[in-house]
Amino acid sequence: MNIYISNLSYNIESSDLLELFQEYGEVASAKVITDRESGRSRGFGFVEMASEEAGQKAISELDQAEYDGKVINVAVARPKTDAPRRSFNGGGNRGGGQRFDRSNNGGGDRGGDRGGFQNRGKRF
Repeated sequence: MNIYISNLSYNIESSDLLELFQEYGEVASAKVITDRESGRSRGFGFVEMASEEAGQKAISELDQAEYDGKVINVAVARPKTDAPRRSFNGGGNRGGGQRFDRSNNGGGDRGGDRGGFQNRGKRF
């Protein structure tokens, strides 16, 4: 059974999760997720328990428990979906519409043309 643990203290390491969950049964793996660049904990992790029964017991007893000064959330991990990841870098066509023109000629339609520059949703 795969278990998701969130709201972990940034001091917690994978070995700490392993130790905590071993009290409830055999642990196949324990992993605190870290930032790729900094190596710092992202505050959540996963534990895989060997049996469903041990996993359910760990979830029921550890969910909303205080661990290293924080109240942790423990639940059955949901499988990863094939849905595309959300992107926060904007992009898209921002041209078009009327441009303000001081000559009161009504401006001009810029369309998507940016003088040869093509914005493909990337930030520079």
